[in-house]
Amino acid sequence: MGSEIEHAELELPEIQAATIEEVAREKAREAFRRLGKACVVEDSALGFAAWGGLPGPYIKWFERVAGLPALCRALDGFPDRRASAVCVLAFRSETEQLTALGRIDGTIARDPRGNGGFGWDAIFVPDGEERTFAEMTAAEKNAMSHRRRAWEDLRKKIRLWQEGR
Repeated sequence: MGSEIEHAELELPEIQAATIEEVAREKAREAFRRLGKACVVEDSALGFAAWGGLPGPYIKWFERVAGLPALCRALDGFPDRRASAVCVLAFRSETEQLTALGRIDGTIARDPRGNGGFGWDAIFVPDGEERTFAEMTAAEKNAMSHRRRAWEDLRKKIRLWQEGR
């Protein structure tokens, strides 16, 4: 990013919204209010094509309530197992709010596989791969992930903002 970033562990309320961008922007506003300085908040979503993009921003809740095996089985009756993983970063300062997005398409595995990563990594297979994110090394996942793409997008947007464009 061109400067030091300090990690702060905050328990932020998560609004229920139709888009992950809305959730991340609201979390960034609250984080800025609490910290009193510029900050970046990250959030992610996983949407199934067969479900019109759901669970999307509600993936954490779906995972917690139903579990990963149930999410895989929920697509068994559909011929389309395509999914999109999205990461949104919301930057907030006293004068600016920027939102960056990273996306990677793939499919949902028939069963959870792998022990790496976090959350739904064990069910998401990125396009061009046969392995889930959880079956990859951290370096392999990070080289292609939606999160990396979001950070690259945010870096560009912050540069443009700092240059006054």
